[in-house]
Amino acid sequence: MFDWLIVGAGFAGSVLAERIASQRGESVLVIDRRPHISGNAYDRYDEAGLLIHQYGPHIFHTNAKPIFDYLSNFTRWRPYEHRVLAEVDGMLLPIPINLDTVNRLFGLNLDSEGLAAWFAARAERPAEIRTSEDVVVSAVGRELYEKFFRGYTKKQWGVEPSALDKSVTARVPTRTNRDDRYFNDAYQFMPEGGYTRMFERMLGHPNIKIMLQTSFDEVRGRIPFRRLIYTGPIDEFFQFRFGRLPYRSLRFEHVTVNERRHQPVAVVNYPQTQAYTRVTEYKHLTGQQHDRTSLTFEYPCDDGDPYYPVPRAENMELYKRYERLALAQKDVWFVGRLATYRYYNMDQVVGQALSTFRRINQEVPCSTEGDFNPSVAAE
Repeated sequence: MFDWLIVGAGFAGSVLAERIASQRGESVLVIDRRPHISGNAYDRYDEAGLLIHQYGPHIFHTNAKPIFDYLSNFTRWRPYEHRVLAEVDGMLLPIPINLDTVNRLFGLNLDSEGLAAWFAARAERPAEIRTSEDVVVSAVGRELYEKFFRGYTKKQWGVEPSALDKSVTARVPTRTNRDDRYFNDAYQFMPEGGYTRMFERMLGHPNIKIMLQTSFDEVRGRIPFRRLIYTGPIDEFFQFRFGRLPYRSLRFEHVTVNERRHQPVAVVNYPQTQAYTRVTEYKHLTGQQHDRTSLTFEYPCDDGDPYYPVPRAENMELYKRYERLALAQKDVWFVGRLATYRYYNMDQVVGQALSTFRRINQEVPCSTEGDFNPSVAAE
């Protein structure tokens, strides 16, 4: 009999498993359908001995000291400030768009004040900013939107930016200075030994047991537990009662080349003609020294593991129907990207998991042999 079953060994499930095991002294079974822990943050050494991220680049950044301090219990950190270039019109230019981006692209010599005026002269002001296209054209105008955003966003999501919620492109700022860092957060680091090593320490408590290559359906009704934390797709939990929630997936092509360095930064975006959206070179992230280098090409697609909830109004309406079912569940907590149908950064998922644990700790007495709820185990 386990006190808790946690479905998913990514950030949400692993943080909650660690907190419950170490702070409440309760037994936890963590299951994951993949053959490894760490969720999408899983990293591994490839055949060349280079540390790569199996599911594309994961760069840790946060402004929340409590989240950084919590994860610091399980890893040392390597300082790293992420920089991204975009190949546009045959040039590699900083993204987010900044002063150097515009000056180099158009052969100008603007200063910060001049760039602000340049943006303002080209900005289109819709009556209401509703879509991802609205966000960009209202900030920098249509020409930069077409060069940097439209193609990339359409490849990434499979629809025009005009059909996507404004939250998609609102995540990428525009700058009038030369700051070429992708993030401005106070804490920007990479786990020194990689994400998988960090997760191994997080899940190393003796009260935690792990079963990999195991789906929820395989243990539902077979392994007894008192309470459930579910981090998988919410529509799948309810056996797609109202239909499937749309997700975008990714296909990754990992290659190793006989070069010490392939590109000047870790990530280069391709918003124009290529089928892939970006190429990642991991040695920039890890600091690893090696005669060769490994790259990952990312191809967005509809089929495959769910990565990104598609932010459209009709999809949120469908999610709300599942959310009402979730709120009616007894002794079940839905946590994480897939279970709440939202795009979260890694630090946001950690924050959500820590907040959920505080709520559990306040509301749920520690398990005893008498509080087993068979309906949860068998439902």
